[in-house]
Amino acid sequence: MREMLAHVPFRGAIRERSVEPYLRLFRQLRSRRRVKGVLFDISSGGGESIASMDLYLAVKRLDQVKPVYASIGSLGASGAYMAALGARRVFAYPESGVGSIGVVSPHLAVRELVRRLGISVELVHAGVHKDAYQGYRPLTDVERTKLQAVVDEGYAQFVDLVARERKRPVDEIRALATGEFWTGTRALELGLVDALADRELALEELARTTGVPSGKTARIGPPRGFLERVFASGSEVALGALSTRVRETIEESVLDLGGPSFRR
Repeated sequence: MREMLAHVPFRGAIRERSVEPYLRLFRQLRSRRRVKGVLFDISSGGGESIASMDLYLAVKRLDQVKPVYASIGSLGASGAYMAALGARRVFAYPESGVGSIGVVSPHLAVRELVRRLGISVELVHAGVHKDAYQGYRPLTDVERTKLQAVVDEGYAQFVDLVARERKRPVDEIRALATGEFWTGTRALELGLVDALADRELALEELARTTGVPSGKTARIGPPRGFLERVFASGSEVALGALSTRVRETIEESVLDLGGPSFRR
């Protein structure tokens, strides 16, 4: 049996639909006996709270079976940093953006804009707060307090997770959990990563741990997204003309539903 290492890159926002293929991939890698170690190569500004937790758990469960090293690229912020914490060791470039430990729940109220445009909106609902998070009206003081309590709960869970994975006192991590991020160099000083290294050096470290030469590494690319499948019939030029941001916007408008969201 020819042993090998796996290099799994993850790029872009962390959403349930973007994470799901990786959850399946990590489950498969747990049972692939040929794969002796995995480099989780992540560069992301974070995303949805549940999707971030799912990705963290998938990495953690894989690492319980075989070594997983995380390599943070340009940005390992918020939910992306959480996901990286599931790995046995976390590497970052000196210039990487690391941290942003916090939770945010954006609420955009467009009622006044809608009125100026001469658009009439009527929300028929049952439940006194059911219309609170539809993005039409501002929150009431009661609703804002309730939402803040939920955000605070998610924040406390995030802080506890970082403290547990980095083996640091909760109070110490809470002092760092201001939502700001640091360079990889500063993150190493703060104990948020294990070492400074580029992807190649991180892979060499994984090779030394597993005994499998780094030359025997298979790069497992991210699965094709929604639009890639739509355009797979041959319209490659049209797909290439779409920027990543435009593609994400289209996917959100097609696939996402309204309502409150909590992001890391």
